[in-house]
Amino acid sequence: MKLNQYIDHTLLSPEATEDQVATVIQQAIENHFHTVMINPYWVAKTHQALKGTDVVTATVIGFPLGATTTATKVFETQQAIKDGVDEVDMVMNIGEMKAGHFDKVAADIQAVVKVGHEAHKVVKVIIETALLTDEEITKASEIVAKAGADFVKTSTGFSTWGAAVHDVELMSAAVAGTATQVKASGGIHSAEEAVAMIKALGVSHSMQVIGKE
Repeated sequence: MKLNQYIDHTLLSPEATEDQVATVIQQAIENHFHTVMINPYWVAKTHQALKGTDVVTATVIGFPLGATTTATKVFETQQAIKDGVDEVDMVMNIGEMKAGHFDKVAADIQAVVKVGHEAHKVVKVIIETALLTDEEITKASEIVAKAGADFVKTSTGFSTWGAAVHDVELMSAAVAGTATQVKASGGIHSAEEAVAMIKALGVSHSMQVIGKE
């Protein structure tokens, strides 16, 4: 199995420097990873560096807490699109999800999906499974699918833990029969862990996963 093409080569640490971003970009090109996933500030640089390669540019929206306003998330998405992004990963409003305000959660997601899809971009929604019960994981996944997002994603990698096989199974069951797919991210360090959640990977340990570190 060629794991490379399932991987979002990720650098989202707040202290990431331009040189570190350049290294991640070069690694992604050399190893044919699916995307380079960086913070919005680095989208324009990454997009330019990836032109003519088989790697696409991805960024995060409302990251890592999901607690920014919908208007802010929409603006972030619009700016990322102007800068050349191909895929956006928004963080769900986790507090409203925990409160059971499902209409507000859905509206937040739908607003970003609308902007992304109008520009023909892939939209993923991070639900932060570490902070949800099993029932909430299922409900959140259903909301994401109904909102029309391309993927529902497990984790930011900034909470108490990342992807877990059990969570991915719950998400997969919740979106079965819809156009929405599942993406596992956060805490994936090896090929074995990657294969266990091969729905798709968003990892910050890509070089380890493919055995080059």
